[in-house]
Amino acid sequence: MTGGDNLQGRRVVLTGGASGIGRVSAAAFVRAGSRVAILDRDEAALAEVVRELGPSVRGIPTDVSEPESLAAAFQRVDRELGGVDVLIANAGISVRRPFLDISPQEWRKVMAVNLDGVFFCAREAAARMMAADGGVLLLMGSTNGLAGYPYYASYNASKAGVIELARSLAIELAPKVRVNAICPGYVMTPMQEREYTPAMLEKVNAKIPLKRHARPEEIADLFLFLASDRARYIHGQALVIDGGELAGGLASAGVSGEGGT
Repeated sequence: MTGGDNLQGRRVVLTGGASGIGRVSAAAFVRAGSRVAILDRDEAALAEVVRELGPSVRGIPTDVSEPESLAAAFQRVDRELGGVDVLIANAGISVRRPFLDISPQEWRKVMAVNLDGVFFCAREAAARMMAADGGVLLLMGSTNGLAGYPYYASYNASKAGVIELARSLAIELAPKVRVNAICPGYVMTPMQEREYTPAMLEKVNAKIPLKRHARPEEIADLFLFLASDRARYIHGQALVIDGGELAGGLASAGVSGEGGT
């Protein structure tokens, strides 16, 4: 990996990069001069992103919940990028449902993508980093993994698991691989807009100290910083980017939360 905060030539693997935070983050790394492999199961959206971002991007159809699919994807990363310097395990889903109405199938689906998928991705990337010159793992958590919210029991549990996974890997993989979890609060993504009515969004914004949702670009900026050598002593953390959500007590204010991939 190059010195300083220069991301030029860094080999970045980003899951869930065909929409939302992932798509914006992929574009940000391309602008910084990185080479990016986007792993996503939406092949049509993936092809569109690759056309938009150009030759620095590889689109690899992948189901992160399937270890075999991920193993094949990382083998392609080896062939096309020659390895991986930065992993952003961003892919995630949520189901807004009262706890007593969550079906076993819904529970398993959320866990398979949000927790199992992050574990499998981190394992593939870390094995390569440990055998080479090291690297950075950035795992997508959420404020939902740090505080309780109604109607998202499966999502909340999965994100809490990601945070503890990041802390554990930070101990095991140091000093060669640096690991952090990123914990956004409310982010204005297509997933958020699907699940919240305009009235619900307005109610949430009124209770966030900064009075608005985050923009995906703001999460991308944090990824860029943490992937750079300027963050070389930030390790094993759950970094919150929430506009003051937790400080303002939103989690206990009767608003059903959604963090944000």
